[in-house]
Amino acid sequence: METATPGLADLQAIGWPLADDGLPVEPAWREAMVLRPHARPARVVEQHRSGYIVADGPEHSFSVESLPEWLRPATYRKGASAPEERPAVGDWVLIEGSSIKHSKIVELLPRRTAIKRAAAGEHYKQQLIAANVDTVFVVCGLDADFNPRRIERYLLLVRGGGAEPVVVLTKSDIADTDSAAAVSVLELAAQDVAVRAVNAKDAASVAALHAWLQPGRTAVLVGSSGAGKSTLTNTLLGVERMKTAEVRESDSRGRHTTTYRALIPLPTGACLIDTPGMRELKPTGEEDVAENFSDVEALAEQCRFRDCKHQREPGCAVRAAIEAGKLDPQRFANFLKLSDEVAAAASKAANRRAQKADDKAPGKTPNKRPDEKYGRR
Repeated sequence: METATPGLADLQAIGWPLADDGLPVEPAWREAMVLRPHARPARVVEQHRSGYIVADGPEHSFSVESLPEWLRPATYRKGASAPEERPAVGDWVLIEGSSIKHSKIVELLPRRTAIKRAAAGEHYKQQLIAANVDTVFVVCGLDADFNPRRIERYLLLVRGGGAEPVVVLTKSDIADTDSAAAVSVLELAAQDVAVRAVNAKDAASVAALHAWLQPGRTAVLVGSSGAGKSTLTNTLLGVERMKTAEVRESDSRGRHTTTYRALIPLPTGACLIDTPGMRELKPTGEEDVAENFSDVEALAEQCRFRDCKHQREPGCAVRAAIEAGKLDPQRFANFLKLSDEVAAAASKAANRRAQKADDKAPGKTPNKRPDEKYGRR
């Protein structure tokens, strides 16, 4: 079966960003396409352990052959492919091949934006959640799932990747928390981040998100299990495509109804990436805490001492604001916590880069186990 060259309208329907001349906005993408005149663009729409599914239009997806290095286990060992260097849902790739069954990826195009977190474990690693995203909908229920501190953590990671965050408060129809009060709190905490309270089951209510879902745009849903991401996706689609499940009454937590990341075209012309719920959100070390806590930073600049620790120092503007009820003490505590986490992650990342540079130094023997370096005994 021969494949037809995908049209610009088909590509734009799955998020291909076009300039006025019909070419991709990104100069690096243009250059890559010039260097590979026989290749065509496609987008990764599903990521599985066994490989990738790509699409070149809203109704046309197929399996492709990966680059050889992506078929081996991801690792940070010298010469191996690191996890974040492999395609993720939302990535654009160039593929070659005259038929669907014989198409293969020949190049991964540079990412415009990336949503990622530090992977669990002692050693520094990154986990890519989604790539080339314009908007990230941070979904949180207005039931027992409502947690401003967790939302602040999401915003830190989202902004660190270059996408625009929008906080979406679901379950406004059965809310345990007053939606107006929640929005008021988050408008202060989110620092100019848009906040929308919606009933995820009601299309008219969800229409409040359409401003971020215009043709050619890509959005991703993030949030804990049971927050309503799959329900929201179904309403945006207008069909029951994604599985949903009831949440536990004790803590409003749900089961992982989404088990893998997938890219879904929407009737608005945008496309949406649905992700499994994430219970652990560790910074990568690349985030800017000050950008997400500009109110705390502004207060800190008013302290009498430049090196004020905001504990018991005289003339501390931060402590004065807390005592006057102008700064939420829990928000400040989260600021300190996230600052420490970002600094620790940045230190680990710097150590890993230094180790890699040391391994590549001329005359340097790569790190090996003793029995490999000196021979087995």
